Amino acid sequence: MLTRRQFVSAVSAAGLASALPAQPARRPNVIIMMADDMGISDLGCYGSEIRTPNIDALASGGLRFTQFYNTARCCPTRASLLTGLYPHQAGIGHMMEDRKFPAYRGDLSAKAVTIAEVMRSGGYHTWMTGKWHVTPVNGSKHNWPRQRGFDKFFGTIHGAGSFYDPSTLSRDNDFIEPDSKDFYYTNAIGANASRYIEEAATTGKPFFGYVAFTSPHWPMHALEEDIDRYKTCYKDGWDALREERHRRMIELGIVDKRWPLTPRDPEVPAWKDAFNKEWEMRRMAVYAAMIDRMDQNIGRIVGALRKTNQFDNTLILMLADNGGCAEVLGPNATGRHIPDKTRDGRPVRRGNIPTIMPGRDDDYQSYGIGWANASNTPFRRYKHWVHEGGISTPLIAHWPGVIQNKGGLTPQPGHLIDLMATAADAAGAKYPGKFNGNTVTPLEGKSLRPILEGKQRKGHSEIYWEHEGNRAVRQGKWKAVSRHPGAWELYDMEADRTEMNDLTSAQPAKAAELAAKWESWSKKVGVVDWEVVRKS
Repeated sequence: MLTRRQFVSAVSAAGLASALPAQPARRPNVIIMMADDMGISDLGCYGSEIRTPNIDALASGGLRFTQFYNTARCCPTRASLLTGLYPHQAGIGHMMEDRKFPAYRGDLSAKAVTIAEVMRSGGYHTWMTGKWHVTPVNGSKHNWPRQRGFDKFFGTIHGAGSFYDPSTLSRDNDFIEPDSKDFYYTNAIGANASRYIEEAATTGKPFFGYVAFTSPHWPMHALEEDIDRYKTCYKDGWDALREERHRRMIELGIVDKRWPLTPRDPEVPAWKDAFNKEWEMRRMAVYAAMIDRMDQNIGRIVGALRKTNQFDNTLILMLADNGGCAEVLGPNATGRHIPDKTRDGRPVRRGNIPTIMPGRDDDYQSYGIGWANASNTPFRRYKHWVHEGGISTPLIAHWPGVIQNKGGLTPQPGHLIDLMATAADAAGAKYPGKFNGNTVTPLEGKSLRPILEGKQRKGHSEIYWEHEGNRAVRQGKWKAVSRHPGAWELYDMEADRTEMNDLTSAQPAKAAELAAKWESWSKKVGVVDWEVVRKS
C-alpha cells in the first residue's frame, strides 16, 4: 500500500532509470498491456495493498488516467481496443454467439481494420501474446491473430481457461500443448512477450505488441509462493478493505474526497456475519497473487525492453478490460474453458465450494461478489454493468521524452476507442478508408497524445455504452445510465462520480437530451433491444 510520498519515490526504488544510453530519435515501439476482470482499485498506484512494484514504477515515470473507460465485458472491450470502434460496429455487440444481427455476429467484422493491420501497413513489426477472444472457436481461422495483422502470436483464442492447462493454447495458427510441468499461463504470456521483443530488435523495424493477460479472471489459480504473501492480508474482510482502499485513493488523488464510498452491495453480508471466512480470505489471497504474478511478468517485459535498449523509445499503455467480476461458478459449470481433468489425470473440482481452498490446478472457482465489490471501490456495480464500477479502468501511460507530468494524474476522460488512434498517431500510421477490398468503418477514437504531452485534448462530445441492455452516455460532467430493464438515471460526475444522487427529477431536460442522444447513437451502431437479442 502506497502513501503519496512513497509513490513519488517509487521510480527510484524500482530502478526505472536506465544505465544504457538513449537511442537516436525514431518512431516509437508501442505496447498495449491489458489485465482481465480487474477493478480500478486493484493496483498499488491506484490505492491497492496488492504488491505491483513494476506497474507502479511505470506510473511513477508516466501518467495515470483517473477517468478512463472500457466497455464492461471481455469480448466487446477487445473488439473496441483492436479496432478503435464501438463493439457493435466491430460485430461484437455481445459475446461470441452469432445472434444473426449485424452488430451481434460474435466475430470481428471485415469492415473493421485492426490496430495490428494499421501498424503493420505503417511499417511496424507486430506481435501478440495472451487472450484473443474476438472470434468463435469453430474450425475456421479467418479471424485468428495471424490473419488480422499480427506477425507472431502466442496465446489462447477462447476467452477463459485453466492457468495450468489453458483451452485453445496456440502458437501462430496451430493449437499447442503446455511445454513444461510447471507451466503457468501468466508466466508464459510474459516469457513469450519478452522473446518477441528480443526478436523484434533484430528486424530493423519498430514494433507493436499487444499483451492480453488473463489474470485475474477466474479460475482463481495462483502459485503458492505468491499466495503466501497474502495469506493473512484479508483477515479483516471486505468492509475494512473497501474503506482502506477508498482512503488511499483519496490520498493518491485517484478519487475526489467529495465522492462517498458506495454502500456495501445488498447481496453481500457484513464481514462480521460472513460464513466460511478462511475460504473467503483464501479466495482474495489467490486473486491478489494472480495480480502480483502479472506484475512480475510486466517487470520481465520491461526487462526485455531494457536489455535490447528499447525502453526509452517505447510507449506503454496498461489497462483492464472491465471492472471486477461478481460472477458465481456453480458445481455444474461446464464449457470449453473448464477441463474435466488436470494434465496428470486428476478430476477438476468445479464451483465455489467452501471446503476446497482455491489456487491449485484441480479446482475451478471465482472470487465472489464481496471481493468484487472491493475491487471496484468506491464505485457501484461490476463487469456486465455500465455504472462506474463496471466500466472504470486504470490506464497507465509511459513514454519517456513525451510525457511531461511524470508520476502525475489526468482527469481528462478517455475510452478504449482512443487506443487505436493513439498508436497510429505515435507511429505516423494511417487509418485506411479501405482494406482488403472492404470499405472500413470510420475511426471513432481520438488520439490521447495531447494529454500525454500535457495539453488539454479536445475530447469526445459524448461517449456511449450498451451491453446486455445496460445503457450509458457521458457528456462532459453529465452521465445518464440505466441498469436493464430499469429507467434512466442522471449523475453529475464532477460532484458525484460514485452515482449516489440521481438528478433525473431535478434535471429532466438534461436527462431527456442524453437519452435522445443515446437512442440516436444506438441506431447508428446497430444496437438491438436486448430482449430480442437474448431470444435470438
